[in-house]
Amino acid sequence: MTSTLFIEGLRVEVAGKEVLKGFDLSMKSGEVHVIMGPNGSGKSTLAHALSGHPGYKVLGGTVKLDGLELLELSPTERARHGLILALQQPMEVPGVRPIDLLIAAGADPTELRRRMNEEAQRVELRTDVLDRFVNVDLSGGERKRAEMVQLGILRPKFAILDEIDSGLDVDALGAVARRLAAATNEWNCGVLAITHFRRLLQELTPTMIHVVTDGRVVATGGPELSEILERDGYEPFRPTNS
Repeated sequence: MTSTLFIEGLRVEVAGKEVLKGFDLSMKSGEVHVIMGPNGSGKSTLAHALSGHPGYKVLGGTVKLDGLELLELSPTERARHGLILALQQPMEVPGVRPIDLLIAAGADPTELRRRMNEEAQRVELRTDVLDRFVNVDLSGGERKRAEMVQLGILRPKFAILDEIDSGLDVDALGAVARRLAAATNEWNCGVLAITHFRRLLQELTPTMIHVVTDGRVVATGGPELSEILERDGYEPFRPTNS
């Protein structure tokens, strides 16, 4: 079954400043959409607003998953309806083990540890890491691989990835990208990936690329758009003062 994520006219304020100023995007499950843009353009604000972070005030617009208005739901309810966020810097959760976190998130406990081990092996993560508290004493690469274990267990309709490639070496990036690509086929997961770097796109083929500046999508295209960005940077896409 195909799911849809529809964002229209989204306006978001952070610390008294409007950062998203009418953001529009629509995608279907199974697709990979990539958001690129300069620092301060609103990329991470979008990710946190979609997940329901309380520090981000929605001023207007709509976000619908299969017709359901997500902006009216709590972060927990949004996750249970199939939207998850992988943070740029996954937080440490002392005292909580990954298996407990997954059960709390609604994962089926049946043979859960076996399934977690299988997911860990797919992203080349040592299974003993799963016995530690969530992200405690883990390297950046281990944290991102552990996020992919959670994704493989929870199987969301849409995964929002805030700079999942940040801090990853070549091997870790390849493992993460391959798991994401497989997810789009295995359960038709839609991937919305925020990134600064084209190297992620060399591992994860995008359906569409969206360039964001000043809180809005200003250009949309296929994978060839990343070549223009690499050659010319963001200057051609910056708003002009009139």
